[in-house]
Amino acid sequence: MKTDHIFEELKRQIEGSDFKVKGEEVGRVVSVGDGVVTIEGLPNVLSSERVLISSWPETKEKGSVPALVLSLEEYGVGAILLGGEEMVKEGDIVRRTEQVLSVPVGEKLLGRVVNPLGEPLDGKGPIGAKEFLPIERPAPSVIDRSSVDTSLATGIKVIDAAIPIGRGQRELIIGDRQIGKSALLEDTMLAQLKEPEETRPICVYVAIGQKYSKVAQLVSNLEERGAMKYSIIVVAGASDPASLWYIAPYAGSSMGEYFRDKGKDALVMYDDLSKHAWAWRQLSLLLRRPPGREAYPGDIFYLHSRLLERAAKLSKEKGGGSLTALPIVETQLGDVSAYIPTNVISITDGQIYLEPGLFFKGQRPAVNIGLSVSRVGSSAQTKAMKKVASQLKLELAQYGELAAFAQFAQDLDEGTRKRIQRGERLTELLKQPQYLSFPFEEQVCSLYAGISGSMDDVEKERVLEFEQQLLAYLRDRKDEILSGIRESGEFSDETKSLLDEAIGEVKKSFS
Repeated sequence: MKTDHIFEELKRQIEGSDFKVKGEEVGRVVSVGDGVVTIEGLPNVLSSERVLISSWPETKEKGSVPALVLSLEEYGVGAILLGGEEMVKEGDIVRRTEQVLSVPVGEKLLGRVVNPLGEPLDGKGPIGAKEFLPIERPAPSVIDRSSVDTSLATGIKVIDAAIPIGRGQRELIIGDRQIGKSALLEDTMLAQLKEPEETRPICVYVAIGQKYSKVAQLVSNLEERGAMKYSIIVVAGASDPASLWYIAPYAGSSMGEYFRDKGKDALVMYDDLSKHAWAWRQLSLLLRRPPGREAYPGDIFYLHSRLLERAAKLSKEKGGGSLTALPIVETQLGDVSAYIPTNVISITDGQIYLEPGLFFKGQRPAVNIGLSVSRVGSSAQTKAMKKVASQLKLELAQYGELAAFAQFAQDLDEGTRKRIQRGERLTELLKQPQYLSFPFEEQVCSLYAGISGSMDDVEKERVLEFEQQLLAYLRDRKDEILSGIRESGEFSDETKSLLDEAIGEVKKSFS
């Protein structure tokens, strides 16, 4: 064997009972392939410890390949390579670092694009961060948390009104591919531009298995609109090894937790956890862990639960910061009862379900309000939005049933016909093109106009045109209505009467 002389040299340098070289505990690579290495030796190594692999006799950290220990077995250690597989061969020596895998955190990362190890990908030079946090950290205890009671504005009418998201919540975005899941995350990041700077959440976007061209387009859009100044982009690209896909969401969570622990608000988005589960399945099978349902290992639920449990709103004694998680899970042909979707649904505080049928009918965003839910509910809404949107779900649910019934009915009574007309206009009102976000006070006025029946006599095809004219009129001539809702967070009777007058004025000029 070509490496026999290496082993002989190692044996000559063994000191004491441990496998050591020059006083340092080392092991050797027994096999390598598909991003996984099997290591002999290292009797005291810890799970999740970072080790360094280098060729003999070079044992300096320079030129070594990092790996993450995942399997501790009786006669060896299993580890995943964090890049540089072509540099590793059988017989290479492995040195302990006695450190868990950590990533840089802090203000220096804002506006940067990095890989899951915190190394820059944007060509803007080194990060220069002075603080590091482990990628695996315990979730806050129950006693350290407080209830979710502050709204996280997405700028998307249907979500802010019917499926509100609170700061510290975990809300799943689920649906088939190519129907606008990533677009919701991008719009949510852009919507934070309209938030006051002192309360604006830091956005951490984690791209798992995405094409680099797609991520570059996202970064370009964020930079063009000025949103990169409060954003961090973590990328494990489609061409990167599965080990980077696996650690990416944990690294992004640690970057967001830094700001949470400083008393600030952070929003971390995982796009998407289906690919994360695929990567873990691949690594687990290569590490010879027993497969279970759909070949996923038995700890796949724990994989995502320990990640998403880290999202929380901390109590005032702990600084009052929050970490909100918006994970994406991809379904196959709308099957929400598959293994990974049901796992993540049971971990999160609700889900936003995007339906292909609505998407192809032109309803964008294609949110199915009936199958979507927020378990935090209206406690994360302002009083104004709560008051206006309380009837929205009921109106749309009744419209859905009546519209299906009306297809088979010859004659409809007046009440049923009016309810169907209002439902059609509300459905039209909830359409929203990408990159167009609304502050909550404008959403309140727009939804009130639809729910109160003021749009019932507007042609269905012109509902969005009427909405634009109404909001433009309020911004130009009745800004006191918008500022009153924005500053007080309430929708008083006085505000309601002023808004009714404004709607009447717009309808006179609307032709």
